[in-house]
Amino acid sequence: MGEDHVKKGEGEFGSVFKPPAEKKGFAAFREFLYNSERGEFLGRTAGSWAKITIFYIIFYACLAAMWALFLVIFLQTLDATRPKWEGDNGLIGANPGLGFRPRPPDDYVDSTLIWFRSGSGVNDAEWKHWTDELTKVWDLYMTGDKNYGQYLKQCSFADPKTDQKDKFCFFDMKTINSPCIKESFFGYDKGTPCIYIKLNKIYGWEPEPYENVTELPAEMPDQLKETIKQNAADNGGTPQKMVWLSCEGENPADKENIGPIEYSPMQGFPYYYFPFMNTPGYMSPLVAIYLKHPEPSVIINIECKAWARNIRHNRMERVGTTHFELMKD
Repeated sequence: MGEDHVKKGEGEFGSVFKPPAEKKGFAAFREFLYNSERGEFLGRTAGSWAKITIFYIIFYACLAAMWALFLVIFLQTLDATRPKWEGDNGLIGANPGLGFRPRPPDDYVDSTLIWFRSGSGVNDAEWKHWTDELTKVWDLYMTGDKNYGQYLKQCSFADPKTDQKDKFCFFDMKTINSPCIKESFFGYDKGTPCIYIKLNKIYGWEPEPYENVTELPAEMPDQLKETIKQNAADNGGTPQKMVWLSCEGENPADKENIGPIEYSPMQGFPYYYFPFMNTPGYMSPLVAIYLKHPEPSVIINIECKAWARNIRHNRMERVGTTHFELMKD
């Protein structure tokens, strides 16, 4: 009788603690989405979802606040008007390069070739891109003085900027000679193109001009040496303080094909335009090179170099120099 009772009890307990039947397939998925017996949605009760939601709100709020705090601290170390690292400590170093305009179309962004057609019977579309690019530069310089007049100063060798760091010397486009002006289509319609050359901006950099003709390096082109010597003779034996500029063909054939070059307004950049101090409206000085008779139907490799005691030249790194090609048909 006792055994019957135990067996009976085991049977009763077995029926009480028997696990529910396992659901499979769509029934299991539907129960995961919403279990009406336990009041669960996606495996969690409403209370559980509320707790985990509040936790992540607090967690990400603290994370965002910490990131914002670090950003504010970092910004306090920066100056909006000057770089943190200057000169040789900066990424661009303390040796300026040269830039040129006009640039090729955006479709040929890696190219440095200025290629155009000119002459009678040639549509202006054959050279319009190049004149449009130079017109943008021309218009920018012609209107710049109207927007930043309070920062401008009219400078000259007799009246340089000196220590007025809150002002910059005005570069007057009207000092550029024809045909390197907007009204003459910068010479492209006649097949005698002009190219604008500028010295790239480096914050705080000042040139160290040659103070005597005996300092001129041996590798300087003879034409520029003669120009500096004549400049010194005209100014009491001391050349004017300039970053001098030379442009010539890279190879013997290029030197022959490039023809005579005329520089305007001077063959270089007067020292009083420097240093660049990030003054609002600052405009880099320009030199227009006028190629008077370039050989047609050949590609001419042209290299321009800036010359001062603290400017070195490296073709591979493009410091102190710039390179472009010219071809007119």
